[in-house]
Parts: sequence; structure tokens; C-alpha cells
Amino acid sequence: MNQPTYASAILACDLAGEVVRTFGEVRLRVFGTSMVPSILPGDLISVQRAGVSDVSNGEIVLYARGGRFFVHRVVSCAGSSKQPLLVTRGDRLLQNDPPVFASELLGRVTFIQRGDRQFEPFQSRKSNLPLVRLLQYSDRATSVYLRLAALRQSFFPRSAECRQ
Repeated sequence: MNQPTYASAILACDLAGEVVRTFGEVRLRVFGTSMVPSILPGDLISVQRAGVSDVSNGEIVLYARGGRFFVHRVVSCAGSSKQPLLVTRGDRLLQNDPPVFASELLGRVTFIQRGDRQFEPFQSRKSNLPLVRLLQYSDRATSVYLRLAALRQSFFPRSAECRQ
């Protein structure tokens, strides 16, 4: 990443972080694939401000680190009462992230919008475990999954009348 692009990414992260801290909520577009199949690139997420003690295992959180945002699932709560930490991991990833400190946590994902459909995130990734396992071990399978999801969205868009 070149220097001007990196500086603007840090500025954008700082601004979005300030919005969620000040107003309690922010909506962001997701670009990465670490949370596939729960969150797809291009999905819009709603994040509500939350502290480490407000978050439970299985929830998806947003945290900032090194001028970047990460949207990953909480796999455990660690640390002490003086220094609570979260251990997170992307659904598609094999290894946990370094512990998330309270100062890095911005909030929890409350809604995911995919096209014109809006839904709450699943509390656990176990609901589609065989698929998750396949995506963890194969970038090619992930690529195929993302193409199929995009095709499905373009051929079968959900209109407002179809939603319940």
C-alpha cells in the first residue's frame, strides 16, 4: 500500500471509530473474506457501540488495530477484571487473532445487509460447520462460493414484497 493511500485509510478508520464512539452506531461496507460465509465482501454491517464486558462468545465485533478495521467473531473472553480482553477469529481463519483490548473494541455487529435483505448475524459459526471447514482450507472453494453467492444475488434478488 502506498503512503497516501495508507494515510487516507488510517484517517477513514479514525473517522468511523469516532462516529461510533460519539453517536453509538456506524454502518460500514465489508471488503475482506475472513468472515465468509457469515459476512460476504460488499455486505453492509451496522455496528453498535459496546464494551468488552457487554460482548459474549459467538458475537461478531468490530475493532481497530494499526489503522485497519477487523470484523471477527468472539471465541472467548480473557484477561482480568482490570484488563479484560477478547479473543477473536474470522470464521474462515484457522488461528485466533492477538487479544483485543478494550481500547481497540468499537462495538458489536447488530445487522448485516446483503443487497436489499437485512438480517441479524448468527451467534455461532457451528450452524454451517462443514462449509466453514471447507472454506478455511481452500481459497479456491472460497472463490467459487463468492461467485455463486454473487450469481444467486443477481438472478434471485429479493424484492421488498418477498421479505417477511
